[in-house]
Amino acid sequence: MTDRSIRSLTNLQRSASTARVLNLLKVWEDHGHTEEWATAPLFKHRMLNRALILKHRLRRDEIDVFRVRRHVATKIIMPIDERDLRAGGRFLFVDQIGFDRALEQTLGIGIGHPDRRVLELMAELPGFDPFLLREQLRRHGIQPAPCYFAVSTADMTSMDLFVQEEILPLVRLSLGDAGVPIEGNPVARLAGKILSSTAEGDLQMLGQTLHLQPDEYEEGIFSWKGFLYYKWALRSVIGDVGSVAEAVRTVRPHGRASSEQKVDLDRCRSALQARMVETCDDAASMLRVYDTAFRRLTLEGDPAAFREFLLEAPLLFWRLGEQLGAIQHIVSFWRYRFSARRTPPDAAELLDLLGDFENSLATRDDAGGMALAA
Repeated sequence: MTDRSIRSLTNLQRSASTARVLNLLKVWEDHGHTEEWATAPLFKHRMLNRALILKHRLRRDEIDVFRVRRHVATKIIMPIDERDLRAGGRFLFVDQIGFDRALEQTLGIGIGHPDRRVLELMAELPGFDPFLLREQLRRHGIQPAPCYFAVSTADMTSMDLFVQEEILPLVRLSLGDAGVPIEGNPVARLAGKILSSTAEGDLQMLGQTLHLQPDEYEEGIFSWKGFLYYKWALRSVIGDVGSVAEAVRTVRPHGRASSEQKVDLDRCRSALQARMVETCDDAASMLRVYDTAFRRLTLEGDPAAFREFLLEAPLLFWRLGEQLGAIQHIVSFWRYRFSARRTPPDAAELLDLLGDFENSLATRDDAGGMALAA
């Protein structure tokens, strides 16, 4: 299928969200000249490795493309001209009807091809935040170059002040009674190094303080950035969760609903509200594990506790990423579907939507005991 929606492609290229879009075209533009990109690609196929892959809210006319009803799908967009997105692009949905045949015909990728496995693993995720994506691939023995897991420029800009606030106690600890001078702004400098994973200067000294080996150091800084990212993401979405939860409680379907549908809607509203609150509380609880370890470092002078936390942190990424990705999806989809210019869903669609949201918040334990221990 061909997508000639010029505005949407250029917007994706310019301002893609880290959690929703994996912009491999931008990764190629920024890192395609490097050895790491050439020797450890995410995809073997050239076109896939320069594609835009996103979590796409399905339109009404796209739902029938799948055998199983869903509201969100993983969409692969392959630009016709990588240097000029105005030409549009070819696209496929992962697991659409005839997907394997389309991959074979379009790219020569068969069922046993490693790229097919990577797409399958990506389709299982609620979003593409770099920490969740990296952990998903690592758990299945796939380790692409680090350049594929950078936080987007837009998110880094938004995170900057938040990260400065978070690390201020560490800078104060390192400077002692001298305080934090305005000139040179060491807080902003250290925040920039954490967000860019630049292994120089201040961070190397931190690695020595924490007694981290070089390989552990790289993993530890990645984990630190991950938890700062998830704290920022939770803070960014938490205000919207309350308004959406209240909207869930009061929403009414368009048109008439049967008595049975009314009963089911009441049950779904209550269940979804409870799930949303429980999910946010669970995410906040896991983030407090980070707060405790960081407080022991900065207030109690115990670097060993923070070191151990950083090395074990990836085990928490999976569940945190799933939870926050599902919450972000609910908030963004609710705004889209219930905007003033759209007709509210009828009872059947509303039931389906609320059920889909509730299922997206189910833990892996609920779905079959696959959750990682926090």
